[in-house]
Amino acid sequence: MIEWIIYLSIGVLAGTSAGLFGLGGGIIVVPALVMVYQWQGMNNDFIMHFAVGTSLMTIVVTSLSSAYWHYRYHHINWYLVRILAPALLLGALAGTYFAVSISSRVLQQIFAIFMFIMAVRDWLPSFSIRSTSLIKTKSLLGFGLLTGTISALLGIGGGTLIVPYLVTAKQSIKQAIGSSAACGFPISLAAVVGFIYLGSEISVSDNAWQTGFVDWKAFLGIVSTSIIFARLGASIAKRLPVDTLQRIFSIVLLLVAVKMWFETTV
Repeated sequence: MIEWIIYLSIGVLAGTSAGLFGLGGGIIVVPALVMVYQWQGMNNDFIMHFAVGTSLMTIVVTSLSSAYWHYRYHHINWYLVRILAPALLLGALAGTYFAVSISSRVLQQIFAIFMFIMAVRDWLPSFSIRSTSLIKTKSLLGFGLLTGTISALLGIGGGTLIVPYLVTAKQSIKQAIGSSAACGFPISLAAVVGFIYLGSEISVSDNAWQTGFVDWKAFLGIVSTSIIFARLGASIAKRLPVDTLQRIFSIVLLLVAVKMWFETTV
């Protein structure tokens, strides 16, 4: 019973932060699941793999939900999504292969570095250069391959990379967020297929709730609350100083990044 409560709570945190700051749930879900799996005594060799694979499974659902609402409000640039999608799929499959090929310790270190970058980014001056050359086909394909690989490797939906890229390419913030939401589905779906297949090949668990590197109990608990609380976070964002909250949140990310890094060095 306590496990269900924990997973539901993770969903509350992930959903609220997504609504408040526009961040994908992965940056919350992955470190939270790492702590839960450590508490449960899971094999250290596969903790990060399960955290990343399960996070991506939650993104399959949340990205569909988010994309639907952005579609209703005409906030998706389907031309860009159609070009990006194949590259994102290939990149996600490559990222999954890389993730499974490296140790849980190294994967955790990579995630900690990414969290550190995300935390520090909020304190740096914004990038003012804008260029439509970034949405030329070759540029989009290259960016899609890179983004798909990084996203699958880290268990994120790609929004932290896609949104600033599209804004830099002179897309409106609404179009950037909506298009990013639509891109999260091919990334997460391809990556989940990879984590299930490759995890099953390794035969890492006999747990009936786990398939490959996906933990279905955690998935169900997180998704059931994250979708609800994403709307709550969005409504709170209208009334509170989000810039100040984001700075506070970045400090929390920084502390978690440091914790995850030093866990791998002791």
